[in-house]
Amino acid sequence: MSRSEDLQKAQDARRRETSPWRKLYFSKAWKLRRALQFKVEPLCRKCKAMGKSRAATVADHVVPHRGNRELFFKGELQSLCATCHSSSKQLEEREGFSRDIGEDGWPVDSRHIFFRRT
Repeated sequence: MSRSEDLQKAQDARRRETSPWRKLYFSKAWKLRRALQFKVEPLCRKCKAMGKSRAATVADHVVPHRGNRELFFKGELQSLCATCHSSSKQLEEREGFSRDIGEDGWPVDSRHIFFRRT
């Protein structure tokens, strides 16, 4: 086993310990909901807002569920590519606004710091 595989196994074990709800992602109900999300919205929502066309690979919870089963199974989803989910979406959750810029050169999120009054 390679070093990267060992690191991945260790990281997966830590996630299982700190996030016991991760098992929900392996449920039949989630797999069906995820498939439906991609059927309804096949392209990455964030890329589309920036004028790009990229296939979605992640069914992302718009409101982070943090283990809440109701939000997990019934909360609003959005389709994202892996890049947007792993970078801009997580940054947005930390900062409270998206840094994405639209085709027109303006921020796409009305919560962006640019729109805040001093």
